[in-house]
Amino acid sequence: MKLVVVTGMPAAGKNIAAQYAHAHQYPHFSTGDFVRAEIRKRGFSADPETSAKISTELRGKDGLGVTRIAVAEALKQKADVVFLEGIRSWPEIELIRNKVHCTLVAVVAPRNLRLNRVKQRGREDDSADHFAERDQREIDYGVAICIALADAYVLNTGSMNDALRQLDEIINNL
Repeated sequence: MKLVVVTGMPAAGKNIAAQYAHAHQYPHFSTGDFVRAEIRKRGFSADPETSAKISTELRGKDGLGVTRIAVAEALKQKADVVFLEGIRSWPEIELIRNKVHCTLVAVVAPRNLRLNRVKQRGREDDSADHFAERDQREIDYGVAICIALADAYVLNTGSMNDALRQLDEIINNL
C-alpha cells in the first residue's frame, strides 16, 4: 500500500485528494471528516467555534488522537493507494511513518485566494470572520512544518483540473 498524506492550510484545496481518490476508487480518509462526525454524534452545530473546540479535543493532549483514529482506518485498507487528508503536525507524520511509509503532499494556495474560497464555499464550519484565527490555530498545530517538509507540492491557484493533474503526476511517480 502507498499511503498519500495530504496537508495544507484551510481552503488550500486539500479536498482534491478526495476527488482524486473517488475518481480512481482509492480509499480516502480525512481527519476533518472524523471531527465533523463527532460533532454530529454529539448533536452540535458545526459552527467555527464548536468545530475548533471538538478538533482540539479529539487531537488530545499529545495532538495525535484523531490521527490515530484515521491511520488505524487507513491501514485496514487493501488498496494500492490510500489517501489520508488533514494532517497538521510533524509528530503526526512521525506517528504515521513509524507504522507505514508515506508520501507527504502539501496543497498550497495564496492567503487571499484561500479566503475567497472560504467566502464562496459556505461550509458551516468555515467563516471569513474567523479565517485569521483558524489559520493561526493551524499554524500553532504545526502545519507550516508539514508544508515546509513535504515530499511533493500541488500549487492550487488554477482550475480544479489543473490541481488534479498535478496530483495525478505525483501519484504516478510514487
